[in-house]
Amino acid sequence: MTTWTVRDIPDLTGTTVIVTGANAGVGRSTAQALSGAGARVVLAVRNPEKGRKAAAGMPGTTEVRELDLADLESVRAFAAGWNSPIDLLVNNAGISAPSLGRTVDGFESSFGVNHLGHFALTNLLFEHLAGRVVTVASQAERMAQLDFDDLNWQRRPFRGSRAYNDSKLANLLFTAELQRRLTAAGSSALAQAAHPGLVATDIYQRDGRRPPIPWAITLKLLAQGPAQGALPVLYAAVADIPGNSFAGPRHLAHMRGAPELIPRSATAQDLDLAARLWDVSERLTRVSCPV
Repeated sequence: MTTWTVRDIPDLTGTTVIVTGANAGVGRSTAQALSGAGARVVLAVRNPEKGRKAAAGMPGTTEVRELDLADLESVRAFAAGWNSPIDLLVNNAGISAPSLGRTVDGFESSFGVNHLGHFALTNLLFEHLAGRVVTVASQAERMAQLDFDDLNWQRRPFRGSRAYNDSKLANLLFTAELQRRLTAAGSSALAQAAHPGLVATDIYQRDGRRPPIPWAITLKLLAQGPAQGALPVLYAAVADIPGNSFAGPRHLAHMRGAPELIPRSATAQDLDLAARLWDVSERLTRVSCPV
């Protein structure tokens, strides 16, 4: 089997791409590869200064726009300022909160940023979507257990890892329901998901501190760099694959290596659960899908 690399990205001249969280890590590597292929890449970032520094090192045409996924007013402002077709939307930005935190709108931070922020963004930009939506998920979804009675951790003892896992399951359920709606609307746009694998990025730093020693050693020995972690995202973005695909690394239990399509849990394939989460997400964000 041929190994898929950035050299397999087609010429993207004339296309427009939005990448959230594109100032660092996998998002930055994704944006750099797409701009290198000729796309006009918009870095949608919480900190525009950091975004401009990242964009300065990228080839091609780039633009930086402010977007704070932890604030739905910021999401609405970003979408209101958009008035042209989007060939690719990469919902990449994500956090892993070690302690209970809340977004501006009162949502638990991991669920609010990783799922609800991107849910609102995608739906507010829906009329402009002309190509693909790629949402960065994770195999951590296999350890998730969505509690619809307490999605925002208002009554349960908070567990950071569980909250992160839940948000990643939500990403996959969102992708499944989004593809169903796109198909029902007769749209040629595709919804895809990607798992970067084990990647050494700042997401493992907790409150500015380095990860615990055992985890730091694991990252040093087994983790790949952001450029390699971006490959499944890029594969999901441009490869000839069906809608609602899940791309991830090929080796080490899908934690390292070249991208391929990988399996997901039975829960992540539950279309009734996906529809239920979509309805709840519409109520929480007060953002509805036009379809």
